[in-house]
Amino acid sequence: MILSGKEILKHMGKEIIITPFDEKRINPNSYNLSLADELLVYEQEELDMKKPNPTKRLVIPEEGLLLEPNRLYLGRTNEFTRTDRYVPMLEGRSSTGRLGLFIHVTAGFGDIGFAGYWTLEIFCVQPVRIYPNVEICQIYYHDIDGEYDLYSSGKYQNNSGIQASLMYKDFE
Repeated sequence: MILSGKEILKHMGKEIIITPFDEKRINPNSYNLSLADELLVYEQEELDMKKPNPTKRLVIPEEGLLLEPNRLYLGRTNEFTRTDRYVPMLEGRSSTGRLGLFIHVTAGFGDIGFAGYWTLEIFCVQPVRIYPNVEICQIYYHDIDGEYDLYSSGKYQNNSGIQASLMYKDFE
């Protein structure tokens, strides 16, 4: 079951943490998250799962940054989120989707117990200009049934910035 916006608000500050929080961003069954003012791009065209892949930092200026197709941009939300009670999920807003802008390639599914900023895997169909602090995606919450363990891998937990893939740690 997906929590309604009213249920998200009811659990805010207790079982659901979103910082900073603005009640105006609550939707009927989600909450809008915004884009921080920086991105990472991989420096090499060929990436290797078994190795750290070097990245370069880009700043998104107030006048915007033009994204190009066939390039992966890693961004992050301005908001830190945490829940030990619900399964968090991330999706693009319909307005961003209608611009051909994807905010996650495959990682929109969160683990119960995750705490941190969401790294966004941004990809566009055609060139599109983006801006810092725009409400780019939405988080929603599923109830969970049965016993469960909290996310504890530590790879991405309590992050403070954009995180490139740490898959190479799975091979160690």
